[in-house]
Amino acid sequence: MLTIQYFASIREALGQSSEQLPLPEGVSTVAELTQHLALRGQHWMMLDDNTQVLIAVNQRVADRSAILHGDEEVAFFPPMTGG
Repeated sequence: MLTIQYFASIREALGQSSEQLPLPEGVSTVAELTQHLALRGQHWMMLDDNTQVLIAVNQRVADRSAILHGDEEVAFFPPMTGG
C-alpha cells in the first residue's frame, strides 16, 4: 500500500493531506504515479509539473524515475525558498 502525503499549497489545492492506495496497475515509477493521479482532474494535474512540485520517496528527495514497489511513502511538496 502506498502512503501519499501532500504538503503546503499542494495540500490546500487538493483538499487533503494524505491518502493510501494500492500501487495502480501499470504504475512502477513516480512519473507514472503522477500521471495516474493527474487523471483525477484539473488540480491533480499540478503533480505532473516538474517545475512546481518536488517529490520525496521514503523521506528522501527523488526524481520522477524512482521505482515504486507499492510499499513506499511518497510525498509531494512545493519548492522551498529561503532567506
